Amino acid sequence: MTRPIDAALTELVDEFDMLGDWEERYRYVIELGGSLTPLSDAERSDENKVRGCASQVWLVTEPKADGTIVFRGDSDAHIVSGLIAILLRLYSGRPAADIASFDAKAALDKLGLSDALSSQRSNGLKAMVARIQRDAEAALTQGPKA
Repeated sequence: MTRPIDAALTELVDEFDMLGDWEERYRYVIELGGSLTPLSDAERSDENKVRGCASQVWLVTEPKADGTIVFRGDSDAHIVSGLIAILLRLYSGRPAADIASFDAKAALDKLGLSDALSSQRSNGLKAMVARIQRDAEAALTQGPKA
């Protein structure tokens, strides 16, 4: 049985494949970032800041009673906002166990992001994924919120 997280990856890969070169894909990534709901000033806190990113990145983690986790994020850079939108499509609303066990490196390779991004952006993307997976691991250890 295909997990929803795997189906989301397949959908993203199909979308990227329909686009021609990386210039078009970059535009699409930026467009995806424009669809993010902005975080409040209070949510743009030091606690929500993702370390290891060259740009300002904030990630809000909301564990739910059903064992899923909702993520929301924002950045001060358009391309990074798009990368956040991709990660949210993959991870947000998924069970913590699926998030923790998802092979993010393989997913990013399938999308071609690993090769297309500068090393600085790639490191930032890895930092965002590490934070998401760390939060999922913590939710598994702590159990669902009441």
